[in-house]
Amino acid sequence: MTALLQVEGLSVHYGGIEAVTGLDLEVRQGERVTLIGANGAGKSSTLKALAGLVVPSAGSIRYDGVDLRTVPAWQRVGRGLSLVPEGRGVFSRLSVEENLLMGAYHRNGATGLYEELERVYGLFTRLHERRHQAAGTLSGGEQQMLAIGRALMAAPRLLMLDEPSMGLAPLMVERIFEVIRNIAEAGVTLLLVEQNARLALEICDRAYVMESGRIVLTDSAARCLDNPLVRSAYLG
Repeated sequence: MTALLQVEGLSVHYGGIEAVTGLDLEVRQGERVTLIGANGAGKSSTLKALAGLVVPSAGSIRYDGVDLRTVPAWQRVGRGLSLVPEGRGVFSRLSVEENLLMGAYHRNGATGLYEELERVYGLFTRLHERRHQAAGTLSGGEQQMLAIGRALMAAPRLLMLDEPSMGLAPLMVERIFEVIRNIAEAGVTLLLVEQNARLALEICDRAYVMESGRIVLTDSAARCLDNPLVRSAYLG
């Protein structure tokens, strides 16, 4: 498979604090890749750098053969690189449908827009039921559905998800991950950061393990599930 995303030597600083150090990472077209590690390992900082929300202090990011160092965040979305952020970040005063349409702001004209909207409603029937409701009145699980749906409205080739199960009840987590599987099976490439390492490894093809801003292990997800060190550190 061709590398859709190629990251080499990525470092991220916040003032004098180095959150990510010399990270190398590859995601191939059609793959499901997870980045696991303890809180503070640098996972979210990595996704923010890839999305263009923080500026790396070193390293290169190539997406679909293009160097992204000078490409702003909104143009990365237009190229098919979308992030569902930790904390969801919905526009609370806008309706569900207005939030979804905001995800397609970069698309020229309405060609295919409402077909995409119907696809999102097909994945998340609850959003369709609440399409005229203010996003701020939704439950946490519904807001997570909305955040994923908004990212899908950009028609991404690579979807990055940052802690999609955080703060959700087990039944809602199950529903969210069922949808994530469906998205991947439809051909969207995934890069997943998830606190539930077992769930992430069960859904993904390959895994990178981060500690203190560095990649310390990369392997197939299946082998990581059986790795004694991974099991003791992250799988309980």
